[in-house]
Amino acid sequence: MMIKEMKKGQAGVEYMIVIGFITFAVLSILSLSYFYSEAAKSKIRMNQIESFTAQLINSAESVFFAGEPSKVSVSLYLPDGVRKITIDNSEIIVYAGKDVRSFRSRVPLQGNISSVEGVKSLSIEAKSDYVLIS
Repeated sequence: MMIKEMKKGQAGVEYMIVIGFITFAVLSILSLSYFYSEAAKSKIRMNQIESFTAQLINSAESVFFAGEPSKVSVSLYLPDGVRKITIDNSEIIVYAGKDVRSFRSRVPLQGNISSVEGVKSLSIEAKSDYVLIS
């Protein structure tokens, strides 16, 4: 009688050990997938920011080289996570999360861009010696 009870207890312990290993493996896989998905989201966000600034700078340069009465309106997508955007002479500085990226233009820039995410309609206007972005 004692041997039957020991075998049932041993099977229960072995079952709990197997379940423990499976739980550990599943939790490890979930934590790794979360880490890599966050890294991928961050990379996508930075690519969207680079696209935003590249299109903005290209439009500003073409308006500046066209001359003073030139003006163009562009709609550009700004992703979430951008804290602040500053325009400093010929640079656009983007503060996104812990990252700070600077994008240089060949023409002098002035203006303001709000850091609210989503599609932005920006007016780019050539002045005599700079480009106004509003």
